Amino acid sequence: MTPREPKTTPSKENKKDGLGRALGLGLITGAADDDCSAIGTYASAGARFGPDLLWTAPVTLPMMYTVVYLSSKLGQVSGRGLFQVISDFYPRWLLWTVLVGVLIGNTIEAAADLGGMAASINIFLPVPIPIIVGAVAAVIFALQLWGSYTLIRDVFRWLALALLAYVGSAVLAAPDAAAVLWGTLVPKVQFNREFFSILVAIIGTTLSAYLYTWQSNEEVEEEIAAGRTTLEERKGATQAELRRSRRDILIGMMFSNVIMYFIILSTGSTLYDAGQRDIETAAQAAEALKPLAGAAASVLFAAGVIGVGFLAVPVMTTGAAYDLAQAVGWDHSLHAKPREAPKFYAAIGVFTLIAVGLNFLGFNPMKALVWSGIVQGFSTPPLLLLIVLMTNNPRIMGDKVNSRGTNALGWATTVAIFSASLGLVATWFI
Repeated sequence: MTPREPKTTPSKENKKDGLGRALGLGLITGAADDDCSAIGTYASAGARFGPDLLWTAPVTLPMMYTVVYLSSKLGQVSGRGLFQVISDFYPRWLLWTVLVGVLIGNTIEAAADLGGMAASINIFLPVPIPIIVGAVAAVIFALQLWGSYTLIRDVFRWLALALLAYVGSAVLAAPDAAAVLWGTLVPKVQFNREFFSILVAIIGTTLSAYLYTWQSNEEVEEEIAAGRTTLEERKGATQAELRRSRRDILIGMMFSNVIMYFIILSTGSTLYDAGQRDIETAAQAAEALKPLAGAAASVLFAAGVIGVGFLAVPVMTTGAAYDLAQAVGWDHSLHAKPREAPKFYAAIGVFTLIAVGLNFLGFNPMKALVWSGIVQGFSTPPLLLLIVLMTNNPRIMGDKVNSRGTNALGWATTVAIFSASLGLVATWFI
C-alpha cells in the first residue's frame, strides 16, 4: 500500500485543521462513551465507594485513547470499517463469533439507555415511561432515516455538550477537597467481589466495543464526505492526517474522562456520605441528589442523561447495523438514502425495535446497565487483542503499522483489562 497524497479540497482541510475537527469525531465518540450505561455505572460507583474510585478516571484515559486511536487509524488506513476488515482478512468463524457478541451488547445497552432516558424525562414530564420510550425511539430513528450524515454528526457534536451538566452537578455537591485529592491521586483497591465487580463494570463501559466500531465507521463516513467514495480512494493515510486524528481523539477522550470523574464525584460527595449506597436508576440518582445538593444539581444530572442518550442510542443502533452490513456485504452508509441502502436502514429499525421491546420485560435499568458493563469487561479484551493484531498487519496497514510506543500502550491496555477481569473471577472463589 503506498502513502496517499494529501487532498487539498478546502472542505476537507478546513474540517481537519480547524476547531470543528477538534470538536468533532473524537468528541462524539467520547461523549457516546458516557452514555446512560456509563452514567449509571459511574453514579453507582460513587454511591457505593465515595471518592475512593476517582483514580479510575485518569488511569483509564490512556486506555481509552489507545483503543479509539487504533480504531480510527484502522478505518483511515484500510478505508474500511472494523467488521469489514475482519470480513476481508479473517475466517468467517471469527467474524461471526465477534459479531454476535457485539450485536447483543449494542442492543441491550441501547435498550437500557432508552429506559434510562425515559426515567429521567419522567422526572419533568409525568407520562407513562413506555410511552416516553416509544416516542424517544421514534424521534431518534427519524433522525437516522431522514437526516444527512453531516446533520447527524453536527447534532451529535452539540448534544455532547450536555455532559457538561455533570460538572455543574458535582460543583453544587460541594465535595470535600482533601478527600477528592486523595481519591484522585492514591488508588485504593479492595479485594472483594463488590469492588472488582464495579471496577470491571467501569472498565467495560469505558472501553465498550461500540467505541471501536463507531470510530472506524466514522472515519470511513468522513472520507466519503470528502468525496472518496470508493475503497481504493479511501485507502491509506498521511502522517499529517494521523497526527490530526491523535489530537482529535485525545481531546474527545479527555472530555469523556473529565465527565466520568465528575459523575463519580457528584454521587460520591452526596449519596455515599448520606448512606444511600444502592442506586437503581440514573433518575433515582438525580432525585436523591435534590435534598443533598439542591434542585439545580438534580436537574443537571437528569438533563445530562437525556441529552447524551439522544447521542448514544443512535450510535449503538447504527453501529450494530454497520457491523451486520459489513459482515454480510450489504450497502451501508449514512450518506446513502434509505432506497439506496434499504437493508442497512432496515437493520437500524430492527435493532431499535428490539431495544424498545426489551424495556417491556421489566428489568431493573441500573442493574442491567452495571451488569452490561461487567459483560463488556469480559468481552472487550479479545476484541482489543484483535485490533492490536490488525493494526500490526502489513497486509491491512501497509507501512502504517503501529510504532513501538503505540504497541506498548495497546498491549498494556489489553493486559490491564484482562487483569481486572481475572481479579473479579478470583473473588468468586474467595
